Amino acid sequence: MQSMAHKTLINRKALLEMIPLSARTIYNLEQRGEFPRRIALTSRNVAWDLEEVEKWIEERKSSGIQAMRPGYFMGG
Repeated sequence: MQSMAHKTLINRKALLEMIPLSARTIYNLEQRGEFPRRIALTSRNVAWDLEEVEKWIEERKSSGIQAMRPGYFMGG
């Protein structure tokens, strides 16, 4: 079981500085399970686990996912 002692949480402002996506896009990715889930600190404050966000960025770097034009769908 992971220790919670060394978790670093970042707020929305810090997240948006790290990841050049809109808050709406990040929310949509979260809903699809494609982005680390936010942690509700209070009813008005949310945060993300910095380690999970950094891992997500690294996965994007190493996966070589090509950016697709909006509306473009690659069938599988």
